[in-house]
Amino acid sequence: MSQHIAKPRTTAVILAGGTGQRVGLSIPKQLLKIAGKAVIEHTLTTFEKADSIDDVIVLMAQGYVPDIEKIVAKAGFKKVSRIIEGGSTRNETTERAIAALGEGLADGEDVNVLFHDAVRPLLSQRVIDDCVAALERYQAVDVAIPSADTIIVTRTHGEDGEFITEIPDRSRLRRGQTPQAFKLSTIRRAYEVAAGDPNFQATDDCSVVLRYLPDVPIHVVAGDEYNMKVTQPVDVFIADKLFQLASSATPEQMSEEVYRELLSGKTVVVFGGSYGIGKDISELAESYGATVYALGRSTTGTHVENPEEVDDALSKAYSETGRIDYVVNTAGVLRIGKLAETDNATIEEALKVNYLAPVQIARSAYKYLAETKGQLLLYTSSSYTRGRAEYSLYSSTKAAMVNLTQALSDEWAGDGIRVNCVNPERTATPMRTKAFGQEPAGSLLSSEAVARTSLDVLLSELTGHVIDVRQQDPTAAAGKASGFEQALASVLDRQDGMA
Repeated sequence: MSQHIAKPRTTAVILAGGTGQRVGLSIPKQLLKIAGKAVIEHTLTTFEKADSIDDVIVLMAQGYVPDIEKIVAKAGFKKVSRIIEGGSTRNETTERAIAALGEGLADGEDVNVLFHDAVRPLLSQRVIDDCVAALERYQAVDVAIPSADTIIVTRTHGEDGEFITEIPDRSRLRRGQTPQAFKLSTIRRAYEVAAGDPNFQATDDCSVVLRYLPDVPIHVVAGDEYNMKVTQPVDVFIADKLFQLASSATPEQMSEEVYRELLSGKTVVVFGGSYGIGKDISELAESYGATVYALGRSTTGTHVENPEEVDDALSKAYSETGRIDYVVNTAGVLRIGKLAETDNATIEEALKVNYLAPVQIARSAYKYLAETKGQLLLYTSSSYTRGRAEYSLYSSTKAAMVNLTQALSDEWAGDGIRVNCVNPERTATPMRTKAFGQEPAGSLLSSEAVARTSLDVLLSELTGHVIDVRQQDPTAAAGKASGFEQALASVLDRQDGMA
């Protein structure tokens, strides 16, 4: 009779001992905000969501442990079991982590450990899972990607500078990343042997195993080009843009019973609810038992660009139901034309309806949503990632919705208010038909499909996300593409027919 062998526990160790000097900061770079959150918060979120990770230990730069404690408490990370002050060097920080991991283990008990740089916030779930899977066979695992650049070896000749001494075969060269994964017994033994070397110094942990346990093979897992390390000032900009492009996965749909349970007794206010996506959201939410206020120019005479009318509409909904749980704004105008030939009235209308109105709605809705811990849902367009000729007003205001979403999600997080933004590709709505006329059947998303996804977002715990709604994934034929590869492919795909 075969015995069941339990899988060893897997702990992620987040190495956050850097000081940010190379980025030119007065605070550790892992506390720098990218896409509305501290870099390390993005990293911790990735491991929090990883099914193959049981718990997380953070080794933080000296003097900044309270900052991480606040981030963990605010985000509600359940897997973070310990936050420890790191050492003065990378090696000392790893040694402290090894000591912490060994506490409470029975004789002969081993665990898996993944060491990951806190300033690599774009790590994919695929890489984590591959590392953990590799530990079922190997004692040490590294993550690396091929080098697209030619690597040269140089030697300095006094004041004359550097000269090439060797150009290695690029096909055999790899760029190392993290995580680096080990059996705890292996990495602990490597550091024990290294302790006897008076000249011991290493910049990563695989090199310690390679040098001091040469008989232990180190398996290499394929990394990800987007798993970049935020080290130089330009990295901050690149990482921020990648986060902006990478839309969140669409929440899973629920059963009819769950929709009714979650929406029964709730109040939903929809601006732009006269037709199209707004009308479909209103009807869908109402069918599940919510009290819905569908507001629009043609139905209720509500003009979103008028702050007083927005205030009155929200006040009325609150006075009649005693609560407002969700506020949705789908109102918008699409004006196409060359900016130099556009009159002031058209410019003013576009800015008022597409930008100032959402700002006013957000400000007015704040007090009601803070009371219910509710959500504000805004809408952008597939044109937000890159403006093009004759769409200057529309594209720029839709890009503003993404930034407004990210800013408010951060600003209101402490109040329990969630803020998200839905980004549908070309959708069959009256606004689009007015601008482009009739288009081939099947070439557009249905407004009902966008409404269904919008409802799923409202009922989710997401905040600060841009959620793509697409007919098909442009990278589907490319196999197992990462989220960032899909995002970039989507950007290219969007250039054909915006709005």
